[in-house]
Amino acid sequence: MRSAKIVGLGKYLPPKILRNKDLEKMVDTTDEWITTRTGIKERRIVEKGVAASDLAREASRIALKRAGIKPSELDLIIVATITPDTQFPSSACYLQNYLKAKNAACFDISAACAGFVYALTTAWQFIESGLYENVLVVGSEVLTSITDWSDRSTCVLFGDGAGAAVMTASGKKSFLSSYLGADGANSDLLILPGGGSRHPASEETLKHKMHFIKMRGNELFRIAVRVMVYAARHALAKAHLQTEDIDILIPHQANERIISAVAKRLSLAQDKIYVNISRYGNMSSASSAVALCEAWEAGRIKKDDIVVLDAFGGGLVWGSCAIRWQ
Repeated sequence: MRSAKIVGLGKYLPPKILRNKDLEKMVDTTDEWITTRTGIKERRIVEKGVAASDLAREASRIALKRAGIKPSELDLIIVATITPDTQFPSSACYLQNYLKAKNAACFDISAACAGFVYALTTAWQFIESGLYENVLVVGSEVLTSITDWSDRSTCVLFGDGAGAAVMTASGKKSFLSSYLGADGANSDLLILPGGGSRHPASEETLKHKMHFIKMRGNELFRIAVRVMVYAARHALAKAHLQTEDIDILIPHQANERIISAVAKRLSLAQDKIYVNISRYGNMSSASSAVALCEAWEAGRIKKDDIVVLDAFGGGLVWGSCAIRWQ
């Protein structure tokens, strides 16, 4: 049986930290208000001119070194991002050039906060089909580039970062299942309205701040809990597993209350969930990638553990995958 396994993980967080106390000086908010409602205490932000592929490069170098795979051995690079360097070329192409991975095909995936799960699933399919042997999957975001720092309902939430995973072919079944879903009817709940073909950049889009994230948080909260529970259960069922088989859940780090609600509905103890939102905020596709890497680095993931990634994001999209760690 041919399957795919993760053989290397890496992460990169910009060194600059923006704490809640700093935000108190920028917008009408308080540390207590942010912490109580989100669980976030600080987030990382890039310096001016730093793009998604720059963060991806640093995370990828670490993942490749740990995997023992040279960039020239990569067959495919997938970057999950909603903040690409440019509309085109893809950030994956920029990353390929940085790494000198001249033999790799490249493309980006735009699935917002579920992007890393979508990208892992795509890589798995390429490897299991026999088309490719080695795939680099990256979640990389510079969300602060699309954040309205005058909007206290959104600016307190987001941060920048990148996480990478190297996947390769395996004779053992490691990637057990995946469940992906979407609901385009709720696309306006979390959206970047300006800059696309519907609303190209203009004086009007600038005037109405359409190039920044717009979010209807209360409605999104309710849907997020439901679809994350739904996705995790579906991925487990496809792998013939139960929730009690989970050794560690890596949820999307959007809001600590969402994570707690999901854990409660899945009847999971706190020690089976990895949470780092207090330090990084919501990094969209990078959140799952960074959390997976950190959990592994901390020894929270061991051989033969059942690891479940679970995420939702703008689209609306959601996804979960179950992995038996090798």
